[in-house]
Amino acid sequence: MGKGSKMFGEEKIGKLLFKFSIPIILSMLISELYSMVDTLFVGNEVGSNGIGALALVYPVQRIIIALSMMIALGTSTAFSRSNGQKNLENSREIVNNGLSLAISTMFTLTIVVFLLREKILITLGASPKILPYAMEYLSIIIFGSTFLSLTIFISNIIISLGNNKISIASNSIGAITNVILDYILVVHVKMGVKGAAIATTVSQIVGFLYAYYNYVKIKREYGIPSGFKLQKKIIVPILLVGISSFIVESEEGIVMAVLNNLLLNTVGDRGIIVLGVITRIYMFLFINMFGIASAMQPIAAYNIGAKNYERLKEIMQKTTLSALLTSGVLWGFTMIFAPQLISLFVKDIDIIRESVKAFRIMVAVFPIISIYYVSIFYYQAMGKARYSILVSVLRQLIIMMPMAVVLVKVFNLGAMGVWLAYPISDIIVSITSYILIKDEGTELNTRIEKQKRIGKLKEEYILH
Repeated sequence: MGKGSKMFGEEKIGKLLFKFSIPIILSMLISELYSMVDTLFVGNEVGSNGIGALALVYPVQRIIIALSMMIALGTSTAFSRSNGQKNLENSREIVNNGLSLAISTMFTLTIVVFLLREKILITLGASPKILPYAMEYLSIIIFGSTFLSLTIFISNIIISLGNNKISIASNSIGAITNVILDYILVVHVKMGVKGAAIATTVSQIVGFLYAYYNYVKIKREYGIPSGFKLQKKIIVPILLVGISSFIVESEEGIVMAVLNNLLLNTVGDRGIIVLGVITRIYMFLFINMFGIASAMQPIAAYNIGAKNYERLKEIMQKTTLSALLTSGVLWGFTMIFAPQLISLFVKDIDIIRESVKAFRIMVAVFPIISIYYVSIFYYQAMGKARYSILVSVLRQLIIMMPMAVVLVKVFNLGAMGVWLAYPISDIIVSITSYILIKDEGTELNTRIEKQKRIGKLKEEYILH
C-alpha cells in the first residue's frame, strides 16, 4: 500500500533513515517550538514569572504530545507491519481506528484539563505569584491540543506511505504562523502570556487544516474508510505498541512536575525558572535521537512483517550509529554555546549563570543514551510491548526521579541534587540497554542462520 512498501524492503538503510527521520525530527521540533517560541517572547516581554508559568504548564503539554505520539506511532507501526504482510484491507482499518482513537482521546482530555486547570497547576507546584500567568496560558492553549494531536497523527501515517513532504510543510506552516503571531500579539499588542497562548492555538489549527486537506486526498486514493470506528482487536495492539512512546514522551512531564515541587521547596520560584529555561534547550537536544529511533520503527516493522531478518540487523546497527554520531555533534554545540542559547530566553545574569551550570551538568553524558532510545523503538517494532514498556520507564521514572528525591531530601544537595540525577541515571540506563540489545542481536543472528539453512535446503531440494 503506497510506495513506502518498496522503499522499506529494498532501499538503502542510510538513505531511508535520513529520508524518514528528517520529517519526524522536524515535526517534533516544531511541536517543541510552539513552547520554545512562546518562552522566548514571554521571557523577553513579560519576564521571569512568565517563564515560570510556561514551565508549570509544560508537563501538561508533554502529556498531550505523549498521547499524540502514542496513537500516531502505534498506528503507523501496526500499519507498516500490515503492509509488510500485504494485508491491505487491514491496513485501511488500522488508519480509520487510529484516527477515531486520536479524536476521542484528545476531545476528552481537553474538557478534563480545562475544568480542572487550577487544581492541576497547584499540584504541579504553582506559587501564588505564578499561578495567574499559568492559568491564563493553559486556559487557551488546551483548545489547540486536539488539532496538534491530529496533525501529528496525519504526519506519521503519510510518512508511512512514503510521503514526507506534506508532514514537513504542515508543521512548517504552523511554526511560521506561531512566530508571526507571537511577535504581533506579545511584542506589539502587549498581550503577554495570553497573546502567546492565542498564537500557539491559532497556529496549531492552521497547521492541522493543511495536513487534513492533504489527508483527505490520500484517504480517497488508498480507499481508507470514513466514519468513527473503535474496534478492540485493532485499538489494543495500537495502544500496546505505542504505550512506550507515551511513556518516553510523558515521563518528561511527570518528572518535571516532581522536580518543580522539589525545587519550589528548596530554592523557590527561582529553581522552577532555571529548570524551565534549560528544559527548552534540553528537549531540543533530545529530539534528534528520538526522531532517528522513531524513523527506524516503521522500517523495522515492515521488515519484521516480511521476515527479512538480515536487513533488520543492518537497520538496528545503522540506526544506533546514526543516533550516536548526530547527537554527539549537537551535544558538543550546545555545551559550547550554552550561555548564548540560554540568554535568548532570559536576560537576568544570575539566572543565566545558574542555568548554564545546571544545563552542562544535566547533559554531561547525553550522547550515550542513544542506545536506550533505539532499543525502545526496536522492541515496539518487534511487537514486544512488555520489554518496550519496561525499558521506557527505566530511565526517568524508575531511576532518575527517585534519585533526585534522595539527593535533595536525604543528602540535602538542593538544586544540585536535581541536576546530578540526570547524568547518573543516563549512565545506568545506557549500560542496561546495551546488555538487553546485545541479547536481541544474538537472537536475531539465530533467526538469520535458520533462514539461511532453510534456504540452502530448498536449493538442494530443487537441484535434486
